[in-house]
Amino acid sequence: MPLFFLLPLFTALVSGYICKRRSDEIGQLVGVVGAISLIISLVLAPWEIQLLLLVVVLVATPKLLWKNDSRLN
Repeated sequence: MPLFFLLPLFTALVSGYICKRRSDEIGQLVGVVGAISLIISLVLAPWEIQLLLLVVVLVATPKLLWKNDSRLN
């Protein structure tokens, strides 16, 4: 399994940390770079990891929607 997706993932994690620490324009620019790196990492990830993320999202979404719906009533 190629691990090329770890390089942009690590870049996204480091830039997310920098974005949280800085509040000026550089922090915003680094946040955009982090978001792009995260998307690239998800595209380059093996299908097993993509499938696992899809299952996690499909399982967590109804629970979050139910929690938010009960909070509104």
